Amino acid sequence: MKIGAIVLVIWLVIGALAAGQRGYFNSSPQNCAGAATVIVTIVAGPLNYLGVSPEVAWPVGPRRSSGVAGLSAAVVGAARARRAVRFGRAA
Repeated sequence: MKIGAIVLVIWLVIGALAAGQRGYFNSSPQNCAGAATVIVTIVAGPLNYLGVSPEVAWPVGPRRSSGVAGLSAAVVGAARARRAVRFGRAA
């Protein structure tokens, strides 16, 4: 157990050095994303020195449609037909 604690402390010290090399300690993080960047660098930073080059990619969630552009053509056509009937115009 003692050796694991020593390895963990050395790992975190190396990660802190990696974050320092990137200038993350020059100013405090402005938001949660900045703080998360510093934390991830401290935890995963030593992997760079081992040649692993870790990258974190967040999946892009669904995007909101902008009005009619996000609707299918059938729905748009049906909406136009209803408007035409409502205002007495042929579809």
